[in-house]
Amino acid sequence: MGAPRIVRVIGAVNLGSFRVSAIVAGITELGDMVVLGSSHRAAEGIKRGYVTNMQAATHAIRDAIDRAERMANQSVQSVWVGCAGAGLASQVVEVDTEMNGRRIEQDDIDQLLVAARDAIRPDGRMVLHAQPAQYRLDGAHGVANPCGLHAERLGVNIHVMLADGAPIRNLTEAVQNAHLEVEAVVASPIAAGHACLSPEERDLGVALIEFGAEVTNVAVYSQGLLRGMTVIPMGSNDITDAITSAFGIRSSQAERLKCVNGSAIASPHDHREMIPVNAPGEEGMGPIARHADEKNRIPRAELIGVITHQLGHLMEEVGKALKELRTLDQRGKQVVFTGGGSELVGLADYAQAALGRPVRIGSTPQLPGLAEAHVKPGFATLAGLMLYAAEDPVDIRRLGYKHQTAIRPGRSVVNRVFQALKEYF
Repeated sequence: MGAPRIVRVIGAVNLGSFRVSAIVAGITELGDMVVLGSSHRAAEGIKRGYVTNMQAATHAIRDAIDRAERMANQSVQSVWVGCAGAGLASQVVEVDTEMNGRRIEQDDIDQLLVAARDAIRPDGRMVLHAQPAQYRLDGAHGVANPCGLHAERLGVNIHVMLADGAPIRNLTEAVQNAHLEVEAVVASPIAAGHACLSPEERDLGVALIEFGAEVTNVAVYSQGLLRGMTVIPMGSNDITDAITSAFGIRSSQAERLKCVNGSAIASPHDHREMIPVNAPGEEGMGPIARHADEKNRIPRAELIGVITHQLGHLMEEVGKALKELRTLDQRGKQVVFTGGGSELVGLADYAQAALGRPVRIGSTPQLPGLAEAHVKPGFATLAGLMLYAAEDPVDIRRLGYKHQTAIRPGRSVVNRVFQALKEYF
């Protein structure tokens, strides 16, 4: 028996400050996902989630998707776009209606979601996501489908993700200039949450820390909802810059030292270990680093000291963000790190000591066909975009009817109606 036939091909691009990554996947007739091709390249024209050079950003996007398409032997005309900056902000809107004890019908749910439109206050910002997450029946929370049940009051929690309009339009234009349609711009905490967090963690309560190159997003989930988030304008590039400044070397050398020899945890042997500043084959090239010996080697202890000093500043900001998001209750103390910065050796142990909470590094799901090089925390958002795209409704803007509610088979009227509502804003 042959392999299941692929009935749908989807593409995604994650626009990071360090790299632009792309993926092409197929959905089989059995509903399974198979990665057909994936790629990444150095980012250009993007800083802290904002487009700073339209031509350079467009070139990077086109190059990344071309590489993924060649590997997949499939072309895509539209992509889901991951965004980590652009002034992301999250809120939860709660809406209730009286039922007077009668049975809940589908029309009641539809009317409740229509009423939710007026409860959302974007305040001039763009609504990226506006999705019903769970229902409430009187005192019962976390109801997935209230249809057919009796209640005095029916309520719904709507998760709304906002962003600044101009940066999102710049991101969208950069993708369109690469001759691609934009299915949707997806906030990276949503995509990374799909990839790294279990339903149990999202229900109990968990903080997801996306440690990117220039931005660190702190997102808090509880009762299945993303309850709030904070964007910290710091990332792993700040560690690279600190190494560059401390030793007077090139950024490329500092990045290599961080990734190859760096660690967040010191050991007694670090003072005796001397590590070369130059890469293999580059011996004798470039200036001698500060504190280096005659062979241009530096003590590993000094490198780790620079890294941990910079990490300390970041953890202070993360701790402040967690306090502001009110996550110090007895439930949900788990912290999950993801993003390229979380690949630093020893980060989980360092963060656990600094934050006083259990910490783990989020792993990218093992999607069939995904290249081994992309099964890393730095590519979690890319994998999450695929998972999000596979279950999301068809973008109704394509159909030319602003409030039409066509969906893919198997999706509930909840998403059908509210996907239309989000076009209202």
